[in-house]
Amino acid sequence: MEANFAMASTGTDRRVAGWRHPAALLLLTTALGALATPAAAQRRPRPAQEPPRPSAEAEARASESRNQSALPATAANAGIVRSVVVRGTERLEPETVRSYLNLAIGDRYDRDALDTALKSLYASELFADATIRDDNGALIVEVKENPVINRIIIEGAKRVKEEKIREEIRLAPRQIFTRSKTRADLGRILELYRRGGRFAASVEPKIVQLEQNRVDVVFEISEGPKSKIRQINILGNTKFKEGEIRKQMASKQARGWRFFTSNDTYDPDRLAYDQQKLRQFYLTQGYADFRVASVVAELTPDKQDFIVTYVVEEGDRYKFGKVELESQLRDIKPKEFKPIIRMKEGDWYDAQAIENTVEALSETAGLLGYAFADVRPQFDRNKEDLKMNVTFQIGEVPRVYVEKVAINGNTITHDNVIRREFRLAEGDAFNSIKVKRTKDRLLGLGFFQDKLDIEQKPGTTPDRIVLETNIQERPTGELQLSAGFSSIERFIFSASVRQRNFRGRGQELRLSGNISSFARSVEAGFTEPYLGGRNLALGVDIFRRDFRSFRFTGNNTRDTTYTQVSTGFQIRTGFSITEYWAASLRYGLSREQIGLDEEVFFTNGVCDPLRAGRFLCEQLGNRTVSTIGYSLIYNSLNNIRLPSAGQRLTFSQDLSGLPIGIKFLTTRANYDYFMPLFGSGFVLNLGAEGGYATGYGGQDVILTNRFFLGQPQFRGFNIRGVGPRVLRRPLGLDGLPVQDRRQALDDALGGRAYYLARAEVRIPLGSAGSELGLRPSVFVDVGALWSLKTPTLTCQDGPNGPAPQVAGQVAPCLPTDGISSGFVEEFLGNTPKPRVSVGIGVNWNSPFGPFRFDLAKALVKQPGDDPQLFQFNVGTAF
Repeated sequence: MEANFAMASTGTDRRVAGWRHPAALLLLTTALGALATPAAAQRRPRPAQEPPRPSAEAEARASESRNQSALPATAANAGIVRSVVVRGTERLEPETVRSYLNLAIGDRYDRDALDTALKSLYASELFADATIRDDNGALIVEVKENPVINRIIIEGAKRVKEEKIREEIRLAPRQIFTRSKTRADLGRILELYRRGGRFAASVEPKIVQLEQNRVDVVFEISEGPKSKIRQINILGNTKFKEGEIRKQMASKQARGWRFFTSNDTYDPDRLAYDQQKLRQFYLTQGYADFRVASVVAELTPDKQDFIVTYVVEEGDRYKFGKVELESQLRDIKPKEFKPIIRMKEGDWYDAQAIENTVEALSETAGLLGYAFADVRPQFDRNKEDLKMNVTFQIGEVPRVYVEKVAINGNTITHDNVIRREFRLAEGDAFNSIKVKRTKDRLLGLGFFQDKLDIEQKPGTTPDRIVLETNIQERPTGELQLSAGFSSIERFIFSASVRQRNFRGRGQELRLSGNISSFARSVEAGFTEPYLGGRNLALGVDIFRRDFRSFRFTGNNTRDTTYTQVSTGFQIRTGFSITEYWAASLRYGLSREQIGLDEEVFFTNGVCDPLRAGRFLCEQLGNRTVSTIGYSLIYNSLNNIRLPSAGQRLTFSQDLSGLPIGIKFLTTRANYDYFMPLFGSGFVLNLGAEGGYATGYGGQDVILTNRFFLGQPQFRGFNIRGVGPRVLRRPLGLDGLPVQDRRQALDDALGGRAYYLARAEVRIPLGSAGSELGLRPSVFVDVGALWSLKTPTLTCQDGPNGPAPQVAGQVAPCLPTDGISSGFVEEFLGNTPKPRVSVGIGVNWNSPFGPFRFDLAKALVKQPGDDPQLFQFNVGTAF
């Protein structure tokens, strides 16, 4: 695109008489009298109008007169330079101008010499106008300097950030303005918009003259709409339908439902990538001769979208012929390692299978210490039989040892923190599996960006290798103030300070406080992961937790029941057993106080079973909990924060009552398995967990130490919506219990045993979804909570005397106050029968904090369960 310049002048146009080079006249033929745009005029002084141009005839006469007066000597009458006078300079020294002429006093000159001198002046890009007049050897050089840039103004940029546009502009304030640099900047701005899919964008550069020969440079941008791919045509295909071929491409046809992706915008680089994708697809289907003959992208008549046409040549389909393995490494014998090769003679040719085999052979050689194994597939194509014979050749290379481990990029984290995660040390035999494991462990620390790379570089000798680790540190300190609302705890306010890499030593220090409608807590903790440089972690936590339990009353409102106040500490330690197995030990001591609001639930200073329920009155009191426990952990996840492959298994037991306090034993197990699906960003998570608690020494597990199940772990059910509970239903006017659950009091009692299994698939949304922080998923949850002894209900052996249980309920209970209506209590949900829910969920790391939405339907439920269709949690940071 040719740059169009418009100049607003603060004075009249000065025209310098004399001889001009024709190229200079062409360069200066611009719209110098155009006014600045209205938007710019509001901010800048209104420029004066340009004086009227002389007629063409007058221009011709003036030019002829100037040329005659500036005629130098002819070859027959060559001149000698007697003097060189420079006029019109403002910032430049006259000597600077003379240096571009290459003419000095005493030199001989002719018309060609003057022409060359004038070209040199314009080539310097220092001058807007220049003339040379000759008066019998007295040369008078008149120049008009290019202006100095005062500022760069960008107008109309909305879809592209102004900072990104300025990165493409080479002009800068206090530089000399030149049209060539401006045209180059214009091209770079247009290219920036084209890379973003806006091919209809246009840029008009303008200059506004200021005093002291300064100018403002204005880039007026008309962004236009994004250019979409309206249609993708495939020509020449006979083996596969167009729709199946389009699925292999990164580029997509523009459709209304594709609002989460940018792949429907036109991008020439993406078209080149699509050609590779098409070739890869056909090569995996056996078409070894496939090629893309041409790709044509045509702009639609309305200049809004593109129509892309691919012309392909599919060729014939091949099968594998003989598949052989040849090795020059003494540790790799073809007969023993041939089972690594999965393809067989007669299978359809698959280039991806060959690539996977090369990778598998290279990893096997790396496992044996050959870091630079040379694995090359050799092809013998038989076009008559349509067979592809493949021979994998492993060249001879020396066994490699680690010469040096180099670490680059760590400015905060100490070297020893990184080195202790390495599974290889200087002098060890190279092992590719250990290199991969080292990378996973470093990423698992959470101290570094995901682009961590361990390069394998040749050492000082062929049998030496240098492992160079290039890292980029991420912020590990967190200072968070947040407020929000959730469907579980309603109003939430939290404040926390956490440093996961304290002093660059890998230590963790944290302090947090939380306040919600039903809980308050203050906690502080410190962890040293390598005590004394040994593989032994040591940590300590102190806490104060105030919890107010609740039950659902009429119309699904909540009523606070008991309060639990826990104050205590915990000391913990952990160590690695093997590469993937670890163990931890802990001891905790706390004081727990369980109480009820005396104004609501007490009568004459005593807990009233008619108001609170006998099962709650039995739990009141102060208790000491002294717990010692251990955990066995297996962890092979490739990423702690967002895993996509690997497993994690945790088995733990906690024994309370040694040497003092209430006596019970809790056993729990938790397992998660992650694997990628379809090779396109889908991730499958299979998980299961379970637990069992039992008392000993004649004691039972009290209410606060039981398990509870519901949201957010078990989606599709309300908080504590699964498991043993007591429903207190009011009696209606007919003397029968009201069946509307919204009018019943719901007291979840917890259970001593539970299990919960889930299958969840994380769905990718492409680059646009990743930028927005959206991670949708579909899931199935299955679980149950049970194993609670039938509690003593309020009216059993109550004011009305013994009441026989009939069909899971007791006889009507009549309060002693004579005011309230009677009620019926039911003990429900105490069964191991599975509950099942299915649904979809979305995690959104929004600029305002983390959001979690779940839409789940309870397909299988048991009497007493409390399902819930929609759940959400929101945290707003400020």
